[in-house]
Order: sequence, then structure tokens, then C-alpha cells
Amino acid sequence: MRSVPGRVEFIALLAMLFATIAFSIDAMLPALPEIGQELTPDDINRAQLVITSFVLGMGLGTLFTGPLSDTFGRKPVILGGAALYITMSLVAARAETLEMLLLARLVQGLGAAGPRVVALAIVRDLHSGRAMARIMSFVMTVFTLFPALAPSMGAVIIELSSWRGIFVAFVIFSSVASLWLMIRLPETLPRENRRPFRFSVLWAATRELVGHPIVRISITVQSLVMAMLFSLISNVQQIYDISFGRGDSFPIWFGAIAVLAASGSVLNARLVMRLGMRFLITAMLIVQVVTSGLALLLFVGGVPGNIGFAVFLIWQFSLFFQMGLVVGNVNALAMEPVGHIAGLAASIIGAVSTVLAVLIAVPNALMFDGTPVPLASGIFVEAVLALLLMRWLARIEAAQPA
Repeated sequence: MRSVPGRVEFIALLAMLFATIAFSIDAMLPALPEIGQELTPDDINRAQLVITSFVLGMGLGTLFTGPLSDTFGRKPVILGGAALYITMSLVAARAETLEMLLLARLVQGLGAAGPRVVALAIVRDLHSGRAMARIMSFVMTVFTLFPALAPSMGAVIIELSSWRGIFVAFVIFSSVASLWLMIRLPETLPRENRRPFRFSVLWAATRELVGHPIVRISITVQSLVMAMLFSLISNVQQIYDISFGRGDSFPIWFGAIAVLAASGSVLNARLVMRLGMRFLITAMLIVQVVTSGLALLLFVGGVPGNIGFAVFLIWQFSLFFQMGLVVGNVNALAMEPVGHIAGLAASIIGAVSTVLAVLIAVPNALMFDGTPVPLASGIFVEAVLALLLMRWLARIEAAQPA
């Protein structure tokens, strides 16, 4: 077997695979007004479903991609998912109705689940525990550059062509990542470690997975944290445009905050080996409860325009920064007891947390009333619940025998 690429190239390749997701979501944000006017002029707010339909498909797809990668190997599943993603990107580029576009995005998300889940399993094949969390922190650092750049890239593509041109960019991006993977990364799951794709085997492995209270609680915490992010992303363009009249400068502000928030992943990489995953997750959730609570009080109180916009920017930064200190850690926390079934574990963790996050985020986002109040209310409740769950997890672990 060929040797694994050096750490820098390995991190860059994984970051590009993960970035397929960020690019697919964030590049669409500047296109939502145009999509709404063209495909659903009677209810422009429905255009935001272009975001959550992709995420829902990705969540559903993760139920299958992990087990398939445990059976057939990591690379074939990633490349098969990429082929589906590319095909649906071409379908979406020619969609004439919102329903067809949403269906294409749903199936496109199914394809994106391959790179998302199996890339995590690849990391688990080669690393574990805090070392895995550290690698994921570096990956997330590079990955966060794409949310910074994607809205501006989407805006440029729209200016040069239309929102349909963004899907052509998705085809090019995924093709490059797939070719890189094919040429440079060897298969990380040896044949002797593969598990047959039989429902009896999958059921037994699933029962083992859900039997771990640490895994169950970690999945729920991850669902709530991801719901915060999906709710924000679904509403963020409208809030900039309608609530604060900053629609034209949205890509610049969004990108600047994403770049600054990447420091969360850098900080996590430096601290996780010393302080541990649980401490950092809990500490960041405490900060989020306080930040979201203050933002909600100020928005309800009718803070003036420019000051209100500044409050929103700080709050948005806190939510993006939180992802760097929570997502990689909570993933590693959930995967730690189940490394011997890494593909299946990654699938169930990713599927359940993503689908639950979408189910929470969609109604929250559709409550948009021209102000950030509904969004802030929902995120505050989610942060409180996630923090309470982490406290519960600490009590469970303290009660276990040493």
C-alpha cells in the first residue's frame, strides 16, 4: 500500500472534501433573492429551503455511506458520492421550478454525504482520541476559509452569469477534489478489516453504538449545535438585507467574520491536548448561552440600527467561532468508544445529528419576521439545552467506575 501523504497535504485534501459541503451551502446565499424572484415570487422566503434541502439530503445520505465504506473501502464510496453530486449539480443548473431545484439539491446532498462521512472515517482509521481531535481542528481551520470565500465567489458567478452558474462551479470543484483523492490517497481500510454489508451485522453494530450513553448525548449536543448554525445560515442573508439594509455588502461582512472565526479551530488545536474535549465544549456552550441571551435582550429591546448591526456581527462571530471549538471535539467524543466500527459510527452520528438539526432549524428560520428576534430566541434555547446535556454527561462519567 502506498504511504499516506504528509500531514500538510493530508489535511488539505480532507479540508477540500469537507469544503464541498461549505461551498455547496454558502455559495448559494447570495443567490437566494434571485432564486426566490424567479422560481417562487409569491413567497420569496421559501427560497431558503434551497439550503436546508441540501443539508437534509446530506443527513439522510450519511446513514448509508459509512456502512458502505466499511464494506467496500473508503475511496470507492467517496468517488461514487462525488459522481452523484456532480450529476445533480447539472440537473439543478437546468431546473425550471423550485420543486425540481429542491429535489436536485436533496439528491445532491445525498452525494455530498460520501465525502463528509467517509473523510471522517479516514481520519479515525489513522488517528484516535485527542490526536484525532487535533487533526480535525487543522482540517476545520482550512475548511473555514470556504465559508469566508464562498458567498463572494457566488456573487461573482451570479454577476458573470446567473445563479445557475454556481452549480457549474460545484461540478468543477468536486471533480478536482475527486481526482486529487484518486491519485494521492491510498485506501485506509485494509480488506481484512472490512465488514460485510448484512443487515444483521449492521443492526448488531447499531445496537452497540446506541448502547453508549456518551455517544447518545454527544449526538444530541451536536444536533443542537448544528441547528444553531443551520438556523443562522438560512436567515443570515435576509437579516443583512431586510433587517439592517446591508444586502450589497453581505458577502464582505460574512467573509470577514468567517476568517476571524477560523481562530476558533486554531485555538482548539492548541488547547485540546491539554484541556480535553469535554472542557472546551462545555466552556464554549456557556459562552454561547451568555452571548445569545444578551443578543436576544438587545434585539427585543429595539437597539438602534448601527448598534443593532454591530450586536448581530458580534453574535454571528460567536456562533461561527463556536463551531471550531465544539464540532470537531464532539465528533471525536462520540467516535472514541466505537473506533472498531468507525464507518457505521460516523454514519449514524452524522445522519441523526444532521437530520435533527434540520428539523429544528427549518421552523426556526421560517419564523423570520424582518428582525433577528425569532432566530436569537431559538438559538438561545438550543444553547441552553446543549449545555444542560453536557452537564448531564459529566455526571454520568463521574458515576462510572474508574
